[in-house]
Amino acid sequence: MTQIPQNPSNDREQRPENSVDVQELIARLRRKEGGWVEWGDACNTLQKSGYNSQTIFEETGFEPVHQNQVIVGAAVYKSMVTAGLGEKASSYFGRKGSDILYELRILTQKERVTAADFIVSCELDADDAKELARAMKDWSRMRQVPEGFSEDAGDVFAYQYWKVARQQKDLQQRSLSIAKGLRFASSRSARQQLEQLLTDFTVVPKRPEPRLPVYRHQSDEELPRILPVVGQLPLAASELKAVPLLEEMGPFKVVKFSGVGAWVPIPGWQTVMNAEDPVAIIASGDRLPVSLPGVREDVLVVVDRADREWLADRYLLVEREGQLEIQWFEEEPDVAILGRVIVVVRPRKIFDEEIVKDQWRIED
Repeated sequence: MTQIPQNPSNDREQRPENSVDVQELIARLRRKEGGWVEWGDACNTLQKSGYNSQTIFEETGFEPVHQNQVIVGAAVYKSMVTAGLGEKASSYFGRKGSDILYELRILTQKERVTAADFIVSCELDADDAKELARAMKDWSRMRQVPEGFSEDAGDVFAYQYWKVARQQKDLQQRSLSIAKGLRFASSRSARQQLEQLLTDFTVVPKRPEPRLPVYRHQSDEELPRILPVVGQLPLAASELKAVPLLEEMGPFKVVKFSGVGAWVPIPGWQTVMNAEDPVAIIASGDRLPVSLPGVREDVLVVVDRADREWLADRYLLVEREGQLEIQWFEEEPDVAILGRVIVVVRPRKIFDEEIVKDQWRIED
């Protein structure tokens, strides 16, 4: 079973020693020496060396959001260069565009190259890149190419605006979507599909995305503690000593021991009890297909691996290039379904963990 990652320490004195000259990296970031790709590599190295994003911000002036952008953008850029990114796009993104490449993180390596070349040729900004990435992602899940459109990036982008236009009741917004689609359409047949919407005002309602089944722990009773079972009396003392020591970690009280395996306590809600093969996945809130309100925090996603049936009101766990993703599909996808999301658990809000441990302070 996969080991649960530990958070790096906030204490500067506890940072691990390594061969990296972190002070030199900090100085280069503070002076903004080199290009943005080098900044991303430096921020990534510092984080792996034990520096958290807030400390890096205090030392260099790079805000945590900017750190994440250049780290991810640099990784995307390198993957595209490896995959044969065109010279024009390679030169362009080698100088700027970390915000654009950050939006391409959801695409495969091949799709990133196609998107990057298209972005440079059409002079798209970060907002357009975000829309393009989403269009290409949705396109990759379809079972067959839509009538009138081709696999070309321009047609893929145009198809997204064609879909949006058909869902618009407002004529002004409809016309704007059609115009954007015509701007990017690369084939004559795709242009014809968009031009038909200028006279065909039929509105195709958009199927609303289902709500994520989010729940936040509210009381101590909802946070059971996992205990090891020694056995049934009579028992030898050696059997008691053989029980491993469990260590609770994080807001969800994940437990592990020196052997192979880890567990997490989950209340006995009916949906969890009815699951045939439930497993838990810890994920950052920004990895979910729908943004949760409030500050970004880790959530616990419970998935029933035995339920692999697609339905329009479900979020599913799927495999994409060997990686796990949580997605919602408006239509049955052409990807491997690994399970159904049955509940997403947010940690209980505790303002002072030390206070709640002291019963006498609560009673006072």
